[in-house]
Amino acid sequence: MPYPYREAKPRRPALPRDARDTHSSGQGYEALRQECRRRGVLFEDPDFPATDASLFFSEKPPVPFIWKRPGFWQHNEWLDVVVDDRLPTFKGRLVFLHSAEHNEFWSALLEKAYAKLNGSYEALKGGSTIEAMEDFTGGVGEMYEVKRAPDNFYEILEKALKRCSMVGCSIDTSSAAESEAKTPFGLIKGHAYSVTGIDEVTYRGRKVQLIRIRNPWGQVEWNGPWSDNSPEWRSVSPSEQKRLSQTALDDGEFWMKFEDFKMHFDKVEICNLTPDALEDSTPQKWEVTIHQGSWVRGSTAGGCRNFLETFWTNPQIKLHLTEKDDGQEDCTFIAALMQKDRRKLKKLGAEMLTIGYSIYESPSGDGHLNKDFFRYHPSKARSKTYINLREVSDRFKLPPGDYVLIPTTFEPHQEADFCLRIFSEKKAITKDLDENVAIDLPEPPNPTPSPQETEEEKQFRALFEQISGKDMEINAEELEYILNVILKKTKNIKFKNLSLISCRNIISLMDSSGNGKLEFNEFKVFWERMKKWINIFLQFDFDKSGSMSSYELRSALKAAGYQLNNYLLQLIVLRYSDEQFQIEFDDFLNCLIRLENASRVFQALSVKNKEFINLNISEFINLAMNI
Repeated sequence: MPYPYREAKPRRPALPRDARDTHSSGQGYEALRQECRRRGVLFEDPDFPATDASLFFSEKPPVPFIWKRPGFWQHNEWLDVVVDDRLPTFKGRLVFLHSAEHNEFWSALLEKAYAKLNGSYEALKGGSTIEAMEDFTGGVGEMYEVKRAPDNFYEILEKALKRCSMVGCSIDTSSAAESEAKTPFGLIKGHAYSVTGIDEVTYRGRKVQLIRIRNPWGQVEWNGPWSDNSPEWRSVSPSEQKRLSQTALDDGEFWMKFEDFKMHFDKVEICNLTPDALEDSTPQKWEVTIHQGSWVRGSTAGGCRNFLETFWTNPQIKLHLTEKDDGQEDCTFIAALMQKDRRKLKKLGAEMLTIGYSIYESPSGDGHLNKDFFRYHPSKARSKTYINLREVSDRFKLPPGDYVLIPTTFEPHQEADFCLRIFSEKKAITKDLDENVAIDLPEPPNPTPSPQETEEEKQFRALFEQISGKDMEINAEELEYILNVILKKTKNIKFKNLSLISCRNIISLMDSSGNGKLEFNEFKVFWERMKKWINIFLQFDFDKSGSMSSYELRSALKAAGYQLNNYLLQLIVLRYSDEQFQIEFDDFLNCLIRLENASRVFQALSVKNKEFINLNISEFINLAMNI
């Protein structure tokens, strides 16, 4: 083909900003990007299509390739992270992750996307191998100290590899000087090895458990029993060696006896992959369920079991185990609790919180378990430790039945979002005990005069007549005066002031005639309700300080006829509690009045015109509570 014409005169050196568009459409990157955004699609390059022609030009692919878009997983969702190709350098060299080839940049671009996801390159400092494996696969991690591993550790590794889990192992170092130090047996301390196989071989008439390890360097191998050239292989048939892919090559991969592995290695990390990350032909897959939640100070940040007074206020997830493991009497599952976005929040001073969880056998019913339950019932299982890692995960075997899992921070009043994942061998059913809780409201009683007035009612009537006049009706301003006079004289409660808006809401709630005023009989009905609310408030003022802990608000509202989900409870606490997580009676009263009015309006509108309300009751109350 003819070459394009090039003028022969000297040219200035080409610069990156002068890069020529090479796409057949004649469009550059920015124009292509805008076109994809307008159409709402991901870019697919017609000049280099995802076909076999883009793989080979002289032969057919040896295996059927599948073209996939890479992603970055975070907190149970896959994210497409868009970055440009500007990379940090010093003296013309990449500063962070780089390839040995100076013109190879995929690893640096991948690192940049990961840094963007976490807020900065600095936020990537520290952490663990398992954390990165989770983020790039969406799996859930487990960490084992080999010397203290369970008796069925061989079985755990065997099942993990059958599920195509990523398995790594390492030898601890006691100082920085030991890092990458070689032992007499050819193993490297502080080095990240991969576990690539586990099997049994017949050796001199008995079964021997073996494990296959790979050094990512591609060289430097174990030189003890069952290493590449060890005499043990001479007693193994060629067919058996072929089945195990045993070769005497210095390729970094080697077999060793499982007992020797436990003696020489200190740590094993397993990244269990989710079903969507595995091929359909994978013989065994985990069943996975996920819950997202929050610890909010004053309402759902109750801390660990050491803090009984608030522990019960933490989120509660019910776990229903129905199917036993194959050939077993128990049900195996992994519970992984992850605190979200802590790396991203590092620049704001946030650190990893100390987290963990407890598992209790569940009583009948689906209600939120109260303080007394945890006072008298021990846990059936718990995370091994509370620790300040991004994720805490442990494996459990429990009999079939119903359980409640309580995810917590160690200290109360610490805020964070979390993700709880349950990986189970057989299908498990989970349910958030605080989600979509129905709000049942008793109808307000109709005003009915009692046959004979009490002394208290006589005093109210006298005050009522003094304020209202002959019509015996009061407006919002007059109600405000009456209630503030009465409540400020009430013993054992802290009370500042009842607002005019609250009094208007009271009238809206109790006014049966619709004239915007309260008759004396309507006021009496409201006062009976008020006395009930005062008694509830005093009942949950455990320290008799005149104010109530915001952590007791759930129980107090339930006693008043309300059962709210965590989301609404958190909003109410944020609005009505003070910096010490205390709620005074006027705030408690304002909360109840707003709840009643919002719920009644929602129910009335729903009955009147079902298509008028597109919000659920939680969303409607949230809106009404913030007006």
